[in-house]
Amino acid sequence: MFSYMLRRILYGVLILIGVNLLTFVLFFAVNTPDDMARLSIGGQRVSQTAIENWKAERGYNKPLFYNAQAEGSKTFTDTIFYERSVPLLRLDFGLSDQGQDIAYQIKQRMGPSLALALPTFFLGLWVCISFALLLVFFRGTRLDFSAVVLCVVLMSISGLFYIIAGQWLFARVLRWVPFSGWVEGMDNWRFLVLPVLVGILSRIGAESRFYRSLFLEEASRDYVRTAR
Repeated sequence: MFSYMLRRILYGVLILIGVNLLTFVLFFAVNTPDDMARLSIGGQRVSQTAIENWKAERGYNKPLFYNAQAEGSKTFTDTIFYERSVPLLRLDFGLSDQGQDIAYQIKQRMGPSLALALPTFFLGLWVCISFALLLVFFRGTRLDFSAVVLCVVLMSISGLFYIIAGQWLFARVLRWVPFSGWVEGMDNWRFLVLPVLVGILSRIGAESRFYRSLFLEEASRDYVRTAR
């Protein structure tokens, strides 16, 4: 058991390193430091001196992976990749190009994000599994057929439609919930009800069909027939 857990942890570390490296390569393949400087300063007519000063202030004047002008271990550490990506592995996010503390910004926005994501995930999982179990229990009946057709219809509707229709009906017409926003404290549930319901409704079609097929396959196994 211990060796299995150790292997999984090592696999996770390797995956994080690979994702970090791939993200870094893709980012700088699309945006060069010069492009980032022009975008930050504003405009294409920025002088090269201003671009070089911007890169020097933020450490973008160094090579990406290998610094041939440095000596010893600095050939790899005195690079943009090491200074920008390696600290992420120890959860040191550093400062943004605008000088803001990234870790502080994450902490400020983590609460509302988790307050929306966790109820949507767990409630959606419970609703989809319960609905799928109901269909399996009444498999082969009109209720099962009608529910499968409903799932197909729900799968055919874009998630953007649920968002627009939900805001129009519940926020504009009925005025039960606000359009958008966030407040601290217990009153924040008013801003979470509609997004959570939309998130559950948009996934119930596909996931209910998936769990229904999974449960039907499992219900025909030998151990289930033996138990019955």
